[in-house]
Amino acid sequence: MARVAARLSDGEQSMHPVDEVLPLPKLALYGFQHVLAFYAGAVIVPIIVGGALGLSTEQLVYLINADLFTCGIASIIQAFGIGRIGARLPLIQGVTFTAVSPMIAIGLGAGGGTAALLVIYGAVITAGIATFAFAWLPPKAFRAVMRLFPPVVTGTVITVLGIVLIPVGLNDAAGGLGSPDFGDPKNFAYAGGTMLFILILMKLGKPFLSSIAILLGLVGGTAVAFLLGDAKFGDVSKADWVGVTTPFHFGVPKFEWFPIVLMLIVMLITMVETTGDTYAVGDIVGKEVDSETVARALRADGAATALGGVLNSFPYVAFAENVGLVRMTKVKSRFVVVAAGVFMIVLGLLPKAAAIVASVPHGVLGGAATVMFAMVALAGIQTLAKVDLKEEKNALVIGVSLAFALLPATVPVFFKEHMNADLSSLLNSGVTLGATAAIVLNLIFNGLGKDDAHHATAAPAVIPGQPAETTAAKGTDADDAAPAAEAAEGEAAEPAPTA
Repeated sequence: MARVAARLSDGEQSMHPVDEVLPLPKLALYGFQHVLAFYAGAVIVPIIVGGALGLSTEQLVYLINADLFTCGIASIIQAFGIGRIGARLPLIQGVTFTAVSPMIAIGLGAGGGTAALLVIYGAVITAGIATFAFAWLPPKAFRAVMRLFPPVVTGTVITVLGIVLIPVGLNDAAGGLGSPDFGDPKNFAYAGGTMLFILILMKLGKPFLSSIAILLGLVGGTAVAFLLGDAKFGDVSKADWVGVTTPFHFGVPKFEWFPIVLMLIVMLITMVETTGDTYAVGDIVGKEVDSETVARALRADGAATALGGVLNSFPYVAFAENVGLVRMTKVKSRFVVVAAGVFMIVLGLLPKAAAIVASVPHGVLGGAATVMFAMVALAGIQTLAKVDLKEEKNALVIGVSLAFALLPATVPVFFKEHMNADLSSLLNSGVTLGATAAIVLNLIFNGLGKDDAHHATAAPAVIPGQPAETTAAKGTDADDAAPAAEAAEGEAAEPAPTA
């Protein structure tokens, strides 16, 4: 068994469980379990975005493969580490749900189809490079940004994210916007059956079953639809057995100002999420997390996001779903995540597997997606529970921000017919308006007081089966979250005992 030495304070050499390389059979088993817990969340983002942009099944299959392939590379970078890039903790990287609504808004503003993907990728690459560069800035610059994200802001943003995405899931549950059978009760029957199956699995309380409840729900719902003649797999036979993701497959990215600004906002939110996830997993595995660890995690986010834009994928973040799995399994080795990354790379080279996923009926997908998005909203509510809601200023920040977030869905004509196309691509997003309103209103009512600097925390999106207390991000001190360690600030957050 390979071992990586860690020096204790008394000078002796010892190995931390995080740095332990398990025997190959265990690495494979535990790594594949991470893939199962992660898979549904990974593939749903390209499915939702691709469906909203009107991509063909072949293009959707390519997006899924590109996503999985890049997820594998990004997870290896984060867990194994390259120089000062990567937290070297058991953190899985996945496409952030925060970017779903903004990317759809950007894509629809660009006219949909592959032309929309080029605009999205230009924004993703730019935002990834900016995030990577930001993580090398001095701590004071990082703290200045983190003070914009106290719990009242991050909780509102995550709640808004869930609320905005729930209608996307419901539209799929109805059969998918634009489909001939949209609104057919049969679609809702598939959605309801899938949701019921997922809830039953969660009710059973078995950790492993709960962690893959979404995936099993998709498989079970699709199997029933296939038996009833409503799931078609004709495209699977047409797909190649092996396919390699190539850079800029859909063309040269387009770099447009407003989409870039929107994606930068997305990455600011994901930086807070990754910071919380890094501290949370550090507590779980009993590994001290200092400011340099957080900085390395954010650099991995930035590098993975820029790589995602090159390899036809989307923005990346440390996945909270798998943080919960680490706690449930008590398997602390980061090399398990490296093994999971290898599995994802292999899956990303198998178009037939992606074609099967792309064939999931809309009703089944909508049932699973609605549960997931509802849990995202719950994560935000959990964070808001830490806020003093008796304070009228906080209540106003939350309430008015939610109102702004509902504007694009409530009055879409304002953005479509009475606003410049570029400006509409930026503002026609409930996430963008809600997040911007929360930040601005918090500055107006609460300012940047000292207390805010010590509560920059986010609640990452949770997935059914992951305990709320493990997937909600651990509160972080803004000083510790700075992207570079200062000599006078070398203290790390004291790790809590693991379960």
